Amino acid sequence: MEWALRSAEQADVEVIAELRATVMRPDLERLGRFDERRVRRRLRESFSPGHTSVVIVDGDFAGCVTLRPAEDGLWLEHFYLVPDLQGRGLGSAVLRALLDRTDTDGLPVRLNVLQGSAARRLYERHGFTVEVQDPIDVFMVRRPGAG
Repeated sequence: MEWALRSAEQADVEVIAELRATVMRPDLERLGRFDERRVRRRLRESFSPGHTSVVIVDGDFAGCVTLRPAEDGLWLEHFYLVPDLQGRGLGSAVLRALLDRTDTDGLPVRLNVLQGSAARRLYERHGFTVEVQDPIDVFMVRRPGAG
């Protein structure tokens, strides 16, 4: 599968908000936390086009990922792929490319994933380990060169 990343633009916010709602709905419903408006609003309020990349496959929008600087390294956020492309290696390829860059810079990467989400296995395969968790979220970290 041929893919590329391009810098996000403010105009991408609505398609990304819709993707977030679609992708997160099953896990949020399972946890009793899905709210049709809130799931989109949270993306709109935290959208940072300067730190977000859009995933393109065969010229079409396929997803997004944010890698935001923080005091203690980087935060991986808003990593969503359209459902038809999930489970086909695209997520691993995108994540590997991002982590190669963070390893070069010697920076740890943190993220949080919902309890019970299949995405946790993807992150664990790439060297992320659990730092702390609660009934809703699992907070993970990946040290440079892990995985």
